[in-house]
Amino acid sequence: MSLEKARDYLVERGYGDRVKVFDVSSATVDLAARALGTLPERIAKSLTFLVEERPVMIICAGDAKVNNAKYKAFFGKKAKMLTPDQVHDWIGHDVGGVCPFGIKEGVEVYADRSLQRFDIVYPACGNASSAVELTPEELYDLSGSKEWIDVCKIPEL
Repeated sequence: MSLEKARDYLVERGYGDRVKVFDVSSATVDLAARALGTLPERIAKSLTFLVEERPVMIICAGDAKVNNAKYKAFFGKKAKMLTPDQVHDWIGHDVGGVCPFGIKEGVEVYADRSLQRFDIVYPACGNASSAVELTPEELYDLSGSKEWIDVCKIPEL
């Protein structure tokens, strides 16, 4: 059901032809990279948190990790990830296929600057065997992101 909801969201906006569905799992960054034949850092992962009793989603590069000090400076509190049940209930997708498309109302979405290193990124599309090919700016626009933020760290090259 989540795949259809996310795909419908993208079709309505003219991006349905970019959706990819796999015969294998893409539930983790590494599995998604393998399914797509791309680098793990180009996978746009959607991390979900609880801030003041409201769900927040941060979309970041596959190799990025939330920097607790930066997160606290931006959101004013320590990072508290949603449980898998909360993700399903509050976001509308299950862990492994979480994406910012076709989500429930009230979710604040932010895009992390770690994505801006790439010309193309691949977020999930509602289930654990899907993805969609987008530029970071397309992802920002389609996700309804509130703003570009800098709350992640990326590995040193």
